[in-house]
Amino acid sequence: MQQPVVPELAHTHTRPIHWLATATALAGVVALSSVIQPDPATAAQPTAGTTADDRPAAVAPSVAGVDFPLDCGPVKALVVKQAAGDLDGDGRPETVAVVHCDAPMGTPPDSVYVITRGAKDDAPRVVATLVGPKDGNTVTSVAVTDGAVRASLLGYSTSDVPRCCPDVKSEAQWRWKDHRFVRSTPAGTRTV
Repeated sequence: MQQPVVPELAHTHTRPIHWLATATALAGVVALSSVIQPDPATAAQPTAGTTADDRPAAVAPSVAGVDFPLDCGPVKALVVKQAAGDLDGDGRPETVAVVHCDAPMGTPPDSVYVITRGAKDDAPRVVATLVGPKDGNTVTSVAVTDGAVRASLLGYSTSDVPRCCPDVKSEAQWRWKDHRFVRSTPAGTRTV
């Protein structure tokens, strides 16, 4: 009978205490990661360019200091995504912001707002809500393309679906028409 090349090592056999220690360590990492969050990412704002006749190009409104119509209680509203473009054809870009409450745990629903400023460069303000918090969606992407807002949304088919696990993915598009934003499904997309 041939002897094994590697002797049997006692520490290679798992016991319930090993699983308990692993589970405890994993629970500690998950709990700590929900408390410690990185600062929100920031990007440098593009500088205003010039048009062919040397007038400064319009700059999209900033989301800084905007009062979003979102009740977050003791936590603040957090802008997680944004895109800019001229949505109403007036030559001045608007900003589309994806915002949710900065909850320390869980996945709060996203809202999508359109921000503009007046002709006299008034303070930026919300002029439309495309997706509200009561819709319960998570926005995975947002873009402004050819004067339309496009977004990918994750949602829930029924109230019985756990909030951790959205089971519906859809694409949505909003276009300014007759003084309001009209929602449609972009051509060539499928809802799952």
